[in-house]
Amino acid sequence: MAEETSQKDLRHPSVPGLARGTDYEQHSASQEQDVDIETRTEVKGPPKPAHSNPGPPPNGGLQAWLHVAGGFMLFFNTWGLLNTFAFFQTYYESGALFHESSSNISWIGSIQAFLVLLMGTLTGPIYDRGYLRALLCFGSFCIVFGLMMLSICKTYWEVLLAQGFCVGIGAGCLFAPCVSVLPTYWSTKLGLAVGLATSGSSLVGVIYPIVLYRLIDQIGFPWSVRVVAFIALSTLLVPITVMKMRVRPPKPRALIDWTAFTDLEYMTFVLATMMSFMGLAVVLFYLPYYAEERRMTSPRLAFYIVSIFNAGSCIGRVAPNALSDRIGPFNIITPCAIITGVLLLCMIPVKHEAAALVMAILSGIFSGVLIALPPVCFVSLIKNKSLIGTRIGMGFGMIGLGFLAGGPGAGAILGGNPPFNWTGLWVFAGVMACAGGVLYAGLRVARVGFKLNVKG
Repeated sequence: MAEETSQKDLRHPSVPGLARGTDYEQHSASQEQDVDIETRTEVKGPPKPAHSNPGPPPNGGLQAWLHVAGGFMLFFNTWGLLNTFAFFQTYYESGALFHESSSNISWIGSIQAFLVLLMGTLTGPIYDRGYLRALLCFGSFCIVFGLMMLSICKTYWEVLLAQGFCVGIGAGCLFAPCVSVLPTYWSTKLGLAVGLATSGSSLVGVIYPIVLYRLIDQIGFPWSVRVVAFIALSTLLVPITVMKMRVRPPKPRALIDWTAFTDLEYMTFVLATMMSFMGLAVVLFYLPYYAEERRMTSPRLAFYIVSIFNAGSCIGRVAPNALSDRIGPFNIITPCAIITGVLLLCMIPVKHEAAALVMAILSGIFSGVLIALPPVCFVSLIKNKSLIGTRIGMGFGMIGLGFLAGGPGAGAILGGNPPFNWTGLWVFAGVMACAGGVLYAGLRVARVGFKLNVKG
């Protein structure tokens, strides 16, 4: 008994930040379950992180940068596929595959986006139990399988199941690792690391529309989608190979933290981001169709506008995130949300090709911030760091309702038959983004006051 006690005493001090009392006993009990001290026989259970005492985040080095590369590929195949949906929206609007209203078509992308955010909430506790590799493999399978099924779809409901639900569930399984792994490798440069990772979604928004448009006329829609599926498969092998959990929480996070609903700053941020995402959904889904239907551009250039928009978004997801490490995330996201709203309102009088291209670039730059910065803002808002996983998951689950309502709502405003109500659509998008920006501004003032030279 004395020998057992001595071994336990030597083992426990190596665990950083271990609480006394009940938490101490729970951690001790969990370790005793994993390894039988007397027999040295390991008991099967969830996979463990490589290091039980990892120390502070390295903020650099090969492993940290490999995880940025892995996160890049995860965003490449989660938010990236969503950024490409404008291409599919425009293609489906043409009636080449099926005939449905704009509102019904946008349900495909809206459900996909909602599931990306909602599944991140549900898979968080699974990630906390150490099943990172299982999430990566299952999510990757669902994305590739969903795209392969999309290539043989003929009707609206088949596309909704394959692209909306199957790809959405797969991407949602990958979203929890996207936002959970990087903070364990980065702290002082977290904004830069997240910005570089999220830029993967913009890059694929540049690549996939060009690939699809160039191949559809040559090999048809089915094989064009299969090419995208093979690209997704090859790029998803990177995070499956290089990513691993650096540290696992002593106990899995709760699915819901009920005290979050009484946290005024947290709920204000969730509401602001939800409203901003309602406006963002409009430009993500309808920008190329707007340019084509209003005869501002040729059909060919209308498809390329998706790539132009995402090229601008690439800038908006890296540079502002790096700057947020110095001046604070709310000093960045507040003006960018308001500017995005103003740009969406300025879409109304656009009539010429040059103006459409300029607006695509500018709206891409400023709207990119709305996707890249929320994880950093959540970390800043949550005072109890043990609740970060739960509250980020809850927050994104609620924010996903903005996408779920924004796309179909805008389609209903647009109408099913010409002449389309484009003015109403852009007013809806601009007002939602501006309202989100105003709430961000109020939250920033409540946190640090009216002084401009204060990190907020």
